[in-house]
Amino acid sequence: MDTRKVAAEYRLSHWMHLIQEQQSSGLNIKEFCREKGMSRHVYFYWRRKLRKAACEELSKSGGPSNIVPSGWMQLDLGQQTKTTLDIEVGGCRVTVNEETDPELLKKVCRILRVL
Repeated sequence: MDTRKVAAEYRLSHWMHLIQEQQSSGLNIKEFCREKGMSRHVYFYWRRKLRKAACEELSKSGGPSNIVPSGWMQLDLGQQTKTTLDIEVGGCRVTVNEETDPELLKKVCRILRVL
């Protein structure tokens, strides 16, 4: 393995541990950086680098390209509900959707007016 690659991996690993330490410390980023003697800008720079590396690794591994947050459910196109309109006049009920023929609907409305 190339020494530059090893060094880059080491730095990413080091910063991953620091960022995890900050998240578990209960301190906000400003306080954590002050305690560790580092700039917030450096912290955010490495956090961005880690996110980018994680996204690249995910795309290389053929991971899911359409991620659904936990607690959510992804619907198939076949599961989409159709919008309908229910018309009730004098005890007669007519259900209309986007596939209803407009001419047929006109005829039904004329008949319902008479009733």
